[in-house]
Amino acid sequence: MKFTIEKKDAKTNARAGHFKTAHGIVETPVFMPVGTLGTVKAITQESLEKIGFNIILSNTYHLYLRPGMEVIEKNKGLHSFIKWDKAILTDSGGFQIYSLSKLRKITENGVSFNSHIDGRKLFIGPKECMDIQNTLSSDIMMVFDECPPYPCDKRYASKSMDLTINWAKECKKYHFDKKRFLFAIVQGATYEDLRKECALRLIEEGYDSYAIGGLSVGEPKTLLLHNAGLVADILPEKKPRYLMGAGTPMDLIDLISLGIDMFDCVMPTRNARNGTSFTWNGKVVVKNASYKYDERPLDENCRCQTCKKYSRAYLRHLFNAKEILGPMLLTYHNLYFYNDLIKKCRRSILKGTFDKFVKKFKSNYDPFLR
Repeated sequence: MKFTIEKKDAKTNARAGHFKTAHGIVETPVFMPVGTLGTVKAITQESLEKIGFNIILSNTYHLYLRPGMEVIEKNKGLHSFIKWDKAILTDSGGFQIYSLSKLRKITENGVSFNSHIDGRKLFIGPKECMDIQNTLSSDIMMVFDECPPYPCDKRYASKSMDLTINWAKECKKYHFDKKRFLFAIVQGATYEDLRKECALRLIEEGYDSYAIGGLSVGEPKTLLLHNAGLVADILPEKKPRYLMGAGTPMDLIDLISLGIDMFDCVMPTRNARNGTSFTWNGKVVVKNASYKYDERPLDENCRCQTCKKYSRAYLRHLFNAKEILGPMLLTYHNLYFYNDLIKKCRRSILKGTFDKFVKKFKSNYDPFLR
């Protein structure tokens, strides 16, 4: 995988770059909307393109259950099935199996679990994980991993790390299409020595690139940033670094400063469906009574179609009336905001003004609900 670094920030570890996939160029830093089941909730693929996204994330575990690989195979892969001709990264499903821990049994060969949909007994190991992703024909495939909970004792974290490394080696055996990239996942919970060991062992094995997993699972932000920075300093400089599952706008700014290049999170879409929008001044909960007569847009500094056309009062009405248009309009805005934030980070890195941009953003942004 060729990753071109276009510019590094002089005062932080932030960098701007790009890499080429089978479905186009992805510029970094980049935020990937989460389309778990082949759809980013409450928004169309056409709108995602209009906003400017060149890559989305889908999930191996969920697509394996629904619609199933026979449907995907008949439709010649996930790109064709969902009518998205840009890049797709598929998560391996390890986190989803972790989140359904009551229904799983982990062995050295993989995970036996019951479907959360109909209770069927199923099994996914490294081979099955890669078979599914090969059928999906995703541009970036993630190795099968075991995501330990937070907190967990070091003995469990160490065993989980060894399992993840062994599974990564097995996944590599079934990675046949070299036009599609395979990312290994660094685990180790919040233990520094385990994180370092895992990163070094995976680097020695050699993968197209590397992700940092097992963070954003409930640990304090200080531990998130510390472990992310620790691993980022170890990972190869000339490969994109992906932190899975983070985060808030503040998280993205801080993580970019640490040298992280790729992000995904359900936060902008999930918050939108619950009536919360992200703006350049902070969060706005449009369901609040204070917006009943508010004729202002969600964000006067935003140029998305929601802000250019609709008022806070109208959006509040849609949510209180339980109209589906409300979540759709807020989803568009939140994803536009996240993409705009990342693009402005990138431009400021290229211009050599990233530190000024970060200071201005943090001085204006209120992370608490208003």
